[in-house]
Formats: sequence, structure tokens, C-alpha cells
Amino acid sequence: MPASASTSAPFSDGVINTSARRIDVHHHFVPKFWAAELAKNGGDPSGWKMPIWDPITDIEFMDSLGIDMAILSLTAPGVAGWKGQAALDMARRVNEYAAQLADEHKGRFGSFVTLPMQDIEGALKELEHSISTLKAEGVILLSNYDGLYLGDPRFDPIWQALDSYKAVVLIHPTQPKLELIPGIPGPTADYPFDTTRAALSLLANRVPSKYPNVKIILSHAGGFIPYGADRFAQSLGNLGLGFTPQELIGQMQSFYFDTALSASATVLPSLMAFARPGHVLFGSDIPYAINDKVKWFTRNLDTYQGFAKDQLNAINRYSARALFPQLKD
Repeated sequence: MPASASTSAPFSDGVINTSARRIDVHHHFVPKFWAAELAKNGGDPSGWKMPIWDPITDIEFMDSLGIDMAILSLTAPGVAGWKGQAALDMARRVNEYAAQLADEHKGRFGSFVTLPMQDIEGALKELEHSISTLKAEGVILLSNYDGLYLGDPRFDPIWQALDSYKAVVLIHPTQPKLELIPGIPGPTADYPFDTTRAALSLLANRVPSKYPNVKIILSHAGGFIPYGADRFAQSLGNLGLGFTPQELIGQMQSFYFDTALSASATVLPSLMAFARPGHVLFGSDIPYAINDKVKWFTRNLDTYQGFAKDQLNAINRYSARALFPQLKD
């Protein structure tokens, strides 16, 4: 029977649970100084419109969605377009601003820090400063940097350092080195595709097995990873990596997944069937997703009838608490 004709609806009637006490791991901020300089430093090749953002309005919207805390991150393209020392300076400025917001609004904001990945030595210094001094919750990495995907050996020093810190890493898509489909911004189609490419790059270069202390969150329910995992595992198993397809499935299941723009009747069953218990986390994609869309996906999450007992509470809060033990009630 087609899904549209099903007699068992995946969602119940209801409203957003404003008492959910969610921890949002996919939540962006837009520093005005960064936005003002972006156009002069490569711009945003995805074609998406820059939203207006301020912390007070953000917190008000968080309250309407039952979000207790948001771990802020700078979205793509981050500081990838800045050159030389300017890239290091902008990353430092962004990260210190996030730390300032966390201090001014205690308990409401944390941060995934931005690294100037075009300068590996500079990125390592910024990582040390961010973890040791700023006490950031984790790091955001983009799916590719000028066409280099995250499994590229040139990024091994970064992964080694992240492993030593037992860091949490949010992998966020950015525009791949492809022309936009006319009339379709990159986040609509290209971003889930590029998250998938980044994850497969990590697997093909043995990153999860070489650096097992890094906890990796894949944005937007992992792109196509849950849906295509068996196909990917069988194909990668033919590349001489030394892993069986089932071992590769296990490495894919070591990833964490956020629900940003992904709480739907087709995505949730696949995601929950694939992900390990405790590996699905709440994400909103505020403020780049239009408020009405954020509400729609959050309402879907709250009213989805396919969750087992306590799964929704885990997604909303408790899995993030386990991943970030420094967070306090």
C-alpha cells in the first residue's frame, strides 16, 4: 500500500513540546563582523540568503521550541575564503565571540569552534586555544575545503590532535566543487550529497579506525549514509581497505546524526533503524532554516509515533548530555 494511503499515520495531532529541554547541536550564529567581511572573502558559493541574527531573538525562538541550550557554530563557508593571517584572525575572532555569548547567556549557548583549515599549523594552534582556553564543546569541520575532503591525508595532523582531545566534531556540508543547478541553491540538493561524500572519504581513508576517540556528528541525519549504508559498505569493501562490509557498517554506525531538517515520515524510520542507541541528537538549523520550517520539523519530531520508549527524550536531551559530559543541568 502506498505511504499516502496508509491507515497508520506516522504523526499524531499535536503541538511543539515547549518543555522538552532540548540540546540543539546544529544551531548557527551569524556574527555581524563576519557577515560584513564574507562578500570580500569569497562570499557564499551556495547561493543561500544570509539571515539576520541576534542572540536575544534567538533565545526567544529557542524558548518557543523547548530548546534549553544551543551549541553555536559558524555555518559554511566558515573562514575558508580568507587568506593568510586574515583567516587565522577571523577564526579567532569568531571563536572568542562565541565564548563571549556563552558567558553572557550562561546555560543557553555553547560552541563548536571554527578552524582555519587552509593553514594546518594555524588550525592546530586555534584548536589548542579553543579547547584549552575557551573551553569549547567541540569543533565544526566543513565537508570539503577547496575540494579536499576530510579523509585527505593532509588533514591527518588535525585528526590526530582531535583524537588526543577526545573531541566532538560536527561535520557540516559546504558547497562541493560543482556548478549550482540553475535556480536551486546548494543547501537544497548539494549539501546532503556533500555530507555523504565527506563521510565516505573518512571511511575510505580509515579515519574512524585510526582516530577512535573522536566523536563525529554528521549533519542532517547523515546525508544519504543511513539510507545507502549497505550499498556503500559493499562498494568500499572492494577497495582493499582491510575491512569487511559489516565492519564498515559498524564504522558508519559509530557516527552520530542530528535531526536538522530531517524529522519526516521517510527519514526518521531509516535513521532510527540504522543509528546506534544514543547516536541521534536534536538539531534545528536555526537561523538558516526559515522559522516556519524549523517549527514544522520540530513538531514532526514531537508527534512521530514510531519511537520506542524514551527514544524521543534521548534525542532531545540525554544523548547530548552523554556526549558532552561537561554540560550541567
